[in-house]
Amino acid sequence: MVSRTSIGILVFYIFLVLNIRAEEFRAHDLDIILPDVIVSDVKQAITIKIVSPESFGQFENVSKELMLNGKWHTVTFVQNQAVILHDFPAKETLSMSIDDFQWKMEISPIPLWMSVLPPLVAIMIALLLREVFTALFAGILVGTSIIYYYKGFSVFVAIGKGLLAIIDTYVMESLLDQGHMSIIIFSMVIGGMVHLITKNGGMKGVVNKLSRYATSARSGQLVTWALGVAIFFDDYANTLVVGNTMRPVTDRLKISREKLAYLVDSTAAPVAAIAFVTTWIGAELSYIQDGIATLGLQLSAYTVFFNSLAYSFYPILTLVFMLIIIIRKVEFGPMLKAERKARFSVVQSPESSEIQFTDGSAGMEMLVTEKQAKAFNAIIPVMIIILGTIAGLLYTGWDKSVWEDQTLGFFNKISTIIGKADSYSALLWSSLTAMLVSVMLTLGQRLLSLKDTINSLVDGFRTMLTAILILTLAWSVAMVTDHMHTADFISAALLKLSFSPYLIPAFTFILAALVAFSTGSSWGTMAILYPLILPASWLLTQNHGLDHEHSLIIFYNVVSSVLAGSVLGDHCSPISDTTILSSLASQCNHIEHVRTQFPYALTVGMVSVAGGTIPAAYGVSSWILFPLTTLALVVLVWIFGKSPEKQKA
Repeated sequence: MVSRTSIGILVFYIFLVLNIRAEEFRAHDLDIILPDVIVSDVKQAITIKIVSPESFGQFENVSKELMLNGKWHTVTFVQNQAVILHDFPAKETLSMSIDDFQWKMEISPIPLWMSVLPPLVAIMIALLLREVFTALFAGILVGTSIIYYYKGFSVFVAIGKGLLAIIDTYVMESLLDQGHMSIIIFSMVIGGMVHLITKNGGMKGVVNKLSRYATSARSGQLVTWALGVAIFFDDYANTLVVGNTMRPVTDRLKISREKLAYLVDSTAAPVAAIAFVTTWIGAELSYIQDGIATLGLQLSAYTVFFNSLAYSFYPILTLVFMLIIIIRKVEFGPMLKAERKARFSVVQSPESSEIQFTDGSAGMEMLVTEKQAKAFNAIIPVMIIILGTIAGLLYTGWDKSVWEDQTLGFFNKISTIIGKADSYSALLWSSLTAMLVSVMLTLGQRLLSLKDTINSLVDGFRTMLTAILILTLAWSVAMVTDHMHTADFISAALLKLSFSPYLIPAFTFILAALVAFSTGSSWGTMAILYPLILPASWLLTQNHGLDHEHSLIIFYNVVSSVLAGSVLGDHCSPISDTTILSSLASQCNHIEHVRTQFPYALTVGMVSVAGGTIPAAYGVSSWILFPLTTLALVVLVWIFGKSPEKQKA
């Protein structure tokens, strides 16, 4: 039996709790936490935190009325803190009151237009000086200096604090990111493995095998293109494996490093973006799902993605354009100059290349005897990377319920499983296994001593240092643009313009390209634009009275345009990680790679929009548009293309 004393204590406790819940906040009960970087005209979170939760008890789902700059808001406290979104104007005195709590502070947000300065400075210096370290460092410094200046510091102090923040904030946070560190380790392991299979004769064996098919500049490029398409599951693995494998072959055939980097870069992302089973599919389906969930459409993300492929003009036409250029044996723009230089040069040696490896092993391949040159010493490790990555993706993403779901087709099941996979773990596992196998093959055949084998791996790791530095600085620039809301500025500026629903896909393509070019991230662009553009495009079609079928055509076109524009911007941006990795794998001067690839990417982009994206929005069938746009590319190549085999008069 419960005693009266126990009942009395329980009643008193309930009464106390109710009084605690009803207690009002006073002068020093709350702590107001503002965003670390405040930017004008962007909704940012203000956190309201209870200073001494022991005095109030646990605030869980407790609502309070709050006045912020003269306007009432209802906030809900969860675990003793609440969050309110505020759109900061150019400059203001921010005031807040809850019960008897009063708070006031002078706020000087960073003007949103300044958010484009860091990437703009980095891109301009990179293109003008052709020196990527200075460009990226300057871009970060501009951003950090602006941030500290608007925190109230003088110009010189802001520059000084911004300089220190480059290393202690942005570089450190870039390196502490698990995905970034995975890319660094994967790149180092690949570098070590490639160096070893070159030393043990495996690469020379592959060169000898491929030489049977790659007997000319054209056939060498065709083999490179085919390998790029074959390694479709991941863009990072694609660039590093194809670039490193084909470089000795293309060098022997006097194909420029710039052309190799272009073939590597322009097969990697386009193939990974549109294939059904890739490391991209998870992110793509997630972003699409968020967009259609907002609209309440009864469509699966995979169905939307599948239907959008009919409008993926840029990725598909990029692959077609490369074939046209290769088969016709012509080039134009800066690539023509690079190819002529390679054809009529005795030795392939990119000038002032910041991604050129000189480890004392020049001419190493020629020192390997024909007896040592066994292709399987390279093919086995490379196949382990390819098949191991696929196996790792299936293992980390395996879901028995998905596999047993009878409503899903085979490819749908595979894509769903890989969409849930941990791609970084798969890449790390496969690359480590491939490296260890290459060590065992080397030692087992006594091609190198244990000491020489380990030294070769270490030398391979060392060759990646330059690329890792560039990647780290590029990630730091991307982080600065994220903190300063660069993508929000570009998106908001262009969304203010009034568009016909038929032009929304083309507008989306251009917007995605600009954001990806400025931030250097196609994935980041998709994450920003999919939730923004998909609901807006659907509502626009409905407001203009389009029927459901035509609205879906435009909707699928928009889905594809975000992805395609992201890839185009990524191809053109000197601060893109995949562009940097392509330069690394090809040992090509990075800025020269960007310069020579830019006209080709832009040409395909313009044909894609004018001949594909816009007519498709008006209902023209893709079965008509793909042949027409391909014909347009053939005509352009026929008009402007010139043979690099002929020396300029």
